[in-house]
Amino acid sequence: MPYTVALTDTHEQHNMALGATVLKAELTVSDLDRSHFADYSLVVAQHPSENAERVMVRVLAFALNACEDLQFGKGLSNEDEAAVWEIDPTGRIVHWIEVGQPDETRLKKACSRADRVSVYTFGRTAPLWLDKNRAALQKLEKVKLFLIDDEDTKTLASVHAKSMKLNWTIQEGEVYLDDRSIRVQTLGAK
Repeated sequence: MPYTVALTDTHEQHNMALGATVLKAELTVSDLDRSHFADYSLVVAQHPSENAERVMVRVLAFALNACEDLQFGKGLSNEDEAAVWEIDPTGRIVHWIEVGQPDETRLKKACSRADRVSVYTFGRTAPLWLDKNRAALQKLEKVKLFLIDDEDTKTLASVHAKSMKLNWTIQEGEVYLDDRSIRVQTLGAK
């Protein structure tokens, strides 16, 4: 049975930020590492300041962590929400997922609210951000860092569309989008 994950419920969709672009994505996730196999119908609101690479890294983060309680947060339009997060039925934040290069204050806030925190960083400046923030990041015990290669974010951006049908396979730490390999390097796993 496919899961449907929406950024907002039907009533709130009318209150989306002006200028947001609504994307629809059908994901088939075959995660052999976790024995998780499911289809997801996603509604993704692309903030006006958000480029295709960032949106698709959010979708990648969703695919890598796919589970019944995973959902998109309001992200750029709400500082109190993650880009993607897993919230259990009691309202407890199990997993807070950031995309990009969040500041230390945001990550500390995430650590205080969630059981675990992941950061998927990407782009040409990601290595500089990691070097600059390495000491602060190492102090945050709940944070696990992932680096997406610059060429791979371009590959992700190449499939960005208003309507997408994407097949994700995860096996032995390797990620495949349809027939393309996407490199997600784990940094400082805790």
